[in-house]
Amino acid sequence: MDTIQEIRKPIQAEFRQYEQTFADALQTDNKLLSEVLDYIHSKRGKQLRPILVLLSAAICRGITDKTLRTAAALEMMHTASLIHDDVVDDSPMRRGTEAVHTQWTNKIAVLTGDYLLAKVIGILADVHNTTILATVAGMGKSLASGELLQLHSGQSMWITEDQYMKVIEQKTACLFAACSAAGAASSGATKRQITALRQFGLQLGMCFQLKDDVLDYSDIEDLGKPTMSDIRDGKATLPLLISLARATNDEAEHIRELAEGLASKAQYINPLEASEEIKSFVLRYDGVRYAYRQMQRHRKRAMEAIAVLPDGKYKDSLICLLDYAINRVY
Repeated sequence: MDTIQEIRKPIQAEFRQYEQTFADALQTDNKLLSEVLDYIHSKRGKQLRPILVLLSAAICRGITDKTLRTAAALEMMHTASLIHDDVVDDSPMRRGTEAVHTQWTNKIAVLTGDYLLAKVIGILADVHNTTILATVAGMGKSLASGELLQLHSGQSMWITEDQYMKVIEQKTACLFAACSAAGAASSGATKRQITALRQFGLQLGMCFQLKDDVLDYSDIEDLGKPTMSDIRDGKATLPLLISLARATNDEAEHIRELAEGLASKAQYINPLEASEEIKSFVLRYDGVRYAYRQMQRHRKRAMEAIAVLPDGKYKDSLICLLDYAINRVY
């Protein structure tokens, strides 16, 4: 049994119900839209976010029909954000296959994302829970704000560590926080339980993104994207940022110029040599090790947050999910 199956084990029956709920929600009479949605559904990832929704409900007052629909709505919102994000970043690949805008067009991708967002509104309207609605609306605003913040400053090699952490909180961690909080709310949880799980989800999301940053410097081929892809896209992540801060002025300036040349596909840059030089620089200044230390700091905060929740199989799975975010190899 792999780690994801182990995490899902206490909610396996309910997860199958969620999968059917999600599949049913994707049905449409529009032939082109149906083709795009089928393609997206066939390329779905590890389903960590709906798992988090279900576990958060289970550890409180139990999984309900509202939980299943909330999980479907949040996964749809996540999917829409990825489709739009790929268009904004002009990323040709997603999860090892062509992104929607690559397979079809930018217009079709954007409209498909818009359709999914409209479906989210419809599903949540039927859930009749103002806490869930407010949570998802707040998360949507945060995702957009984080994307704008990254466009403004996140693709600069001069961004500070604090600025970068704000970007990943808004772009990645907020969705995990919304999943855990909305999942708890769907079960009729207390405010204390919702607050605890929201904080757990936020810290889990920070760990997840920081591990993504680290994986970009790995030699693993099965990542669903090329290694060093963030640098090639002009995105400075924590391992590079902390290494730039530790380096001498001359060395930092050289690496910034190299990274910016790589991102702009400058003719004077050899992509392979530049990538290897930047990677060696980050490893030399312990940028990857620093990111791991930050993950452990966020893990500690996550564990503190759920200390108020009852021990048992659901908490064990939440902790296993947290450790998976840090220890996964892709």
